[in-house]
Amino acid sequence: MNKERIERIEEMEKCLDESSKAIKDLWDALINYEWARERYYKVQEYYDSELWLQDFEADEAGKLPKDLKRGVLSEDAVYDLITDHEKLLERMEEATLYESKGEELV
Repeated sequence: MNKERIERIEEMEKCLDESSKAIKDLWDALINYEWARERYYKVQEYYDSELWLQDFEADEAGKLPKDLKRGVLSEDAVYDLITDHEKLLERMEEATLYESKGEELV
């Protein structure tokens, strides 16, 4: 038997398995993102509204229950979400451009 051939086939089989898994994982993540994107835009719209400011001020004045989860009233949390989303869109665009040119994305 040709040792080089067997090693090549084993390497290509590994590449096939890893690529298949990565594509499935990305596909699943994309489906999840498409669902979550609507929720993201809802948060962004709320953050830009007068309602957010009113809720923020109510929190600052101690008018909200102490045990209420209120990360959405944290300017940092929402800002970080918006920034992360913008970076994600840029990265996806880069990946698409590189793929269409047949280049490697690092």
